[in-house]
Amino acid sequence: VSMFRPVEVSAQFTRSRADGEWDTAVSPKLKTNIVPTAIGSWGVAISATAAFDLLTNENTALFVTVPATLRLSNVVRINLNAGWQLDRTVNRNYFTYGAGFDWRTPDNVWTLTGEVFGQAGVAEQTGVVEPRFQLGLRYRPIDLFSVDLIYGRNLAGERANWITLATVIRFKPAEK
Repeated sequence: VSMFRPVEVSAQFTRSRADGEWDTAVSPKLKTNIVPTAIGSWGVAISATAAFDLLTNENTALFVTVPATLRLSNVVRINLNAGWQLDRTVNRNYFTYGAGFDWRTPDNVWTLTGEVFGQAGVAEQTGVVEPRFQLGLRYRPIDLFSVDLIYGRNLAGERANWITLATVIRFKPAEK
């Protein structure tokens, strides 16, 4: 979308269960590149996300993140990010951080991704500010569709492992 500059608009829909309770949420996101990435140099962007609980109709969190990517080659990237989160459910602010890599096949059909991430600040619940990790494999048979299988550590402080199966559908902008 063009909003004074190109802006990526997306939304993540989530269905999850914690302590036997189901939740459904949507997280709309806006992202724009500040410095484009190129092989051998850092690219920088900024993104803003809001999280909405669709069962209670409440805004549960706000995020602002500055991601940076160093492309080492056409198939290997290093990713770093720093940001801020307002957890509205407990009215807490957190500093967020992450580091990871993407290594894909030359045809971009398979990608191996690994990352560590976390948040720093005062937490009411044990484990909320402990670092997390995940390792995943993406299968992208066509440019507009992919399937991810991810193993990682729970974000909500329960110290539980997780396996995520996700699909991504990309929409191509209309040609002029």
